[in-house]
Amino acid sequence: MTDAELIEVAKKYRERAYAPYSKFQVGAAVLTKSGHVYGGCNIENASYPVTNCAERTAIFKAVSEGEREFEAIAIVADTSGPCAPCGMCRQAICEFRIGRIIMANLKGDSKAVSLEEILPFAFTENDL
Repeated sequence: MTDAELIEVAKKYRERAYAPYSKFQVGAAVLTKSGHVYGGCNIENASYPVTNCAERTAIFKAVSEGEREFEAIAIVADTSGPCAPCGMCRQAICEFRIGRIIMANLKGDSKAVSLEEILPFAFTENDL
């Protein structure tokens, strides 16, 4: 699957976002090493800490279906530049060693980065 195709899946999931408070809709799609794609959207809550980001929704869906190895993740939002994952999502991406992070927006801008670029000095099981 190409980066552009993964971004298109993330865009479709963005449309499903539940964002009544921030109005900031985000979509994500993860590609597993087995070739499956799982999508997710952000799901807000009046108690903000209970909110779940699109990236973690997609990752958790894949993991709940038995996936543990990933190729890439695409993230899309209506931002001025490519949408970067928050710190909490970066840590979730790190946990599953997703090595290719594709950040995009609705205008067609995109940038692919590595896990090491987006989360230097990551906290891993080696730090426990």
